[in-house]
Amino acid sequence: MKIAFYDTKPYDRVWFDRLAPEYGFSIRYIESHIHPDNCILAADCDAVCVFVNDRVDQTVIDRLYDLGVRAILLRCSGYNNVDYKSAFEKIHVLRVPAYSPYAVAEYSCALLLSVNRKTHRAYSRTRDYNFSINGLIGADLHGKTAGVVGLGKIGRIMAGILSGFGMHVIAYDPYPPKDSGFELVGLDQIWTRSDVITLHCPLTPETTHIVNRQSLSMMKDAVLLINSSRGALIDTGALIEAVVNRKVGGVGLDVYEEEDDYFFEDRSNDILEDEELVRLMSFPNVLVTSHQAFFTAEAMEAIARTTLQNLSMLKNNAFLENEICYRCGKEGVCDRENKRENCF
Repeated sequence: MKIAFYDTKPYDRVWFDRLAPEYGFSIRYIESHIHPDNCILAADCDAVCVFVNDRVDQTVIDRLYDLGVRAILLRCSGYNNVDYKSAFEKIHVLRVPAYSPYAVAEYSCALLLSVNRKTHRAYSRTRDYNFSINGLIGADLHGKTAGVVGLGKIGRIMAGILSGFGMHVIAYDPYPPKDSGFELVGLDQIWTRSDVITLHCPLTPETTHIVNRQSLSMMKDAVLLINSSRGALIDTGALIEAVVNRKVGGVGLDVYEEEDDYFFEDRSNDILEDEELVRLMSFPNVLVTSHQAFFTAEAMEAIARTTLQNLSMLKNNAFLENEICYRCGKEGVCDRENKRENCF
């Protein structure tokens, strides 16, 4: 079987080149994002492999289907960038539900510590031999309240780390695990009680702009806000207003609402046209990184292995446990407790 691999970066090839021969697959690497005009590059391929910033809309799906493509392989857990309703009964959509939740949670914690203790600014200063600590004051996390939005694998690990700091953890999840061990509260209490708020929920119509002007107005003054999930969880315009008004004390973002044209690319010689991104990056208490929370050697191996296993299961007509279907289960994922056959 052949795979057309879009949005290729050098680090993608390390594990895919190593593992693909084990499954008997060949890979055609394509550097550009997938779009209607370059779908033809997937001609004679059985599957396409895409990443978080590839937009797989109805037009793309129809063109891939006409080419005989059988599967869209997402080398990520999120799938808000795929019109999977249009794919139904045409092309299987398969994702990587988990690769290293520890990687994302640990990185989220790194963002929090950097934003709170200003280590990123201290690094820049001392590189210029400026050893002043004026303006770099932080706050003890011990004894403070952390609000975790989303208690999936990543959220639970993050909650455990924050508990280890001696923080009191409160959490919100519409489908909370029974054994979370943390105080479960409604969103209103997350906003009003937390000194730190960290987002670990998927992007759905219900969670889009879950952080907005209203929720920001309910938060404590000088709250610290961390997002390593999906950029559109936060209304960027409202966040900028809250930073300017000193409502928010610090922000750590590994994702951005309109990141598609920028993240994972070298734009150092360009003039950025996204005024909101430029504005965010101008604030001394906002730290923006380029969607790298997942980026560990262990996670990259797990992504490659699960992606290839997904296609292998399709090849062998096995049950596709990582398939996405708009008719099945919560958030589009097949209900594996009650269904042991593929969606179509």
